[in-house]
Amino acid sequence: MLNVGLTGGIASGKSTVDMMFHEKGAYLIDHDFLAHQAEEPDHRAWKEIVAFFSPEILNDDRTINRRLLGNIVFRDREKRRILMDIVHPVVFEDWKRRVTDITRKDPSAIIISDIPLLLERGWQDAVDSIILIYVSPEEQIGRLVARNGLSRLEAEERLGSQIPIDEKVLYADFLINNEGPLEETRREVDRVWAKLQELETAKRLKGNHSKFKVRRR
Repeated sequence: MLNVGLTGGIASGKSTVDMMFHEKGAYLIDHDFLAHQAEEPDHRAWKEIVAFFSPEILNDDRTINRRLLGNIVFRDREKRRILMDIVHPVVFEDWKRRVTDITRKDPSAIIISDIPLLLERGWQDAVDSIILIYVSPEEQIGRLVARNGLSRLEAEERLGSQIPIDEKVLYADFLINNEGPLEETRREVDRVWAKLQELETAKRLKGNHSKFKVRRR
């Protein structure tokens, strides 16, 4: 099994690349989805979030108003840290459980986990290699404004909550530039997928040691 972390900045097109890898045969684990599950009404993380931020952040159906909560935490570093400390341990446990389940089912699986805050949370040692989806900061802002209806200031606040994309490049084993046409992105996915297949085979031949790591672009 090869355990790959896929990350990138906000609005870098990670979901698009996820689906391209899925079409190739990768198993996908979406950490945003895991976080949403953890934050559903009456779940563990939901209870702690409501206890700290108050029921005023809830919609009428008791779901969390994500835009309201986002406006709070992206303007307050300490509250953002508290939110992550509530949600991420739950997500981490669920993630590792899913990785184990997939591996039992398919020992030669290539698992790609979409983890937006992989580096911010210091989880890089929990994966065998890292794929970074790259778009420039200005492109990120433009996409956030167009996609999420944010103001430029709100978009800049969200970018400011993460490690700058150009610093994340230093941690990447594989880089996929997602600013151009989809055909170019797909060619990059094809290239990286071939490398991942080679690495999975090499890891399996080494006996699937937990210390297996790769550092190559």
